[in-house]
Amino acid sequence: MGNLRENAAAAAGRTLTNSEPTDEAVEAREAPNLTEPDLGDLTKDADATVSAVIAWSRVMGEVRAIGKRQEFRGGNAGNFNFRGVDLALNAFGPACRKHGVVVAPVKVEPQYRDIGTKAGGTKRECTVLVTYRIYGPGGDYFDTQAAGEASDSGGRSTPKAQSIALRTLLLSAGLVPTEDRDADADHFERAESPVRPATSYLDEICNPHTSAGRLRQIHHELSTTRQLGALVTNEVGDEEPIGQMVVRIGKERAAGGGQ
Repeated sequence: MGNLRENAAAAAGRTLTNSEPTDEAVEAREAPNLTEPDLGDLTKDADATVSAVIAWSRVMGEVRAIGKRQEFRGGNAGNFNFRGVDLALNAFGPACRKHGVVVAPVKVEPQYRDIGTKAGGTKRECTVLVTYRIYGPGGDYFDTQAAGEASDSGGRSTPKAQSIALRTLLLSAGLVPTEDRDADADHFERAESPVRPATSYLDEICNPHTSAGRLRQIHHELSTTRQLGALVTNEVGDEEPIGQMVVRIGKERAAGGGQ
């Protein structure tokens, strides 16, 4: 019976030549002497007696802030700074290893649709909801979720969306500030809405299809803006306070069987 290489060659319809190594030659080779690098005890500070929630809170204590140091320039979105997934991983990775915390996706729920581009092409958009399980050093865990969305024309929308979901999880579940100025530090006052002039209601008031409910609403709006006494030219060409005109027309239509 031939050896394995001869049998494999015969099954492939060819004859083993002298130039091809035999099983004996292969077996005679020695594996390279590989030495595993000493990475040290990455979990020496991990306490197996603490819960996953406590361990995660310790990770949060390590990651105090991540600034928006990555830049995006150009495109339809304009120019802006952002915190990418690499910045989040660089900050959370060492802290998680130090405290014995493992973050693992346990459920991925993607949805897809095709979207058009201005250039007439098509991109694949992926929206994904990922359930993450955060393990503590003792093996207990808690679950949380994060969503991500991305589009791509080369089949990479799914990994992009999952990367965004992971970044969202780390930044939101880690309560990581940006070091930016607090948005609440700026105060502003809303401008008052412009008052609708009394004369602009005339066409609606005189319209026989305007309901009694709408007439009451008009009267309320005029009262709120203190315009009930404003003089307007009524349907017969006389001047009349608009508030009285609304009430009169409402009563006339009610007497005539209108709504």
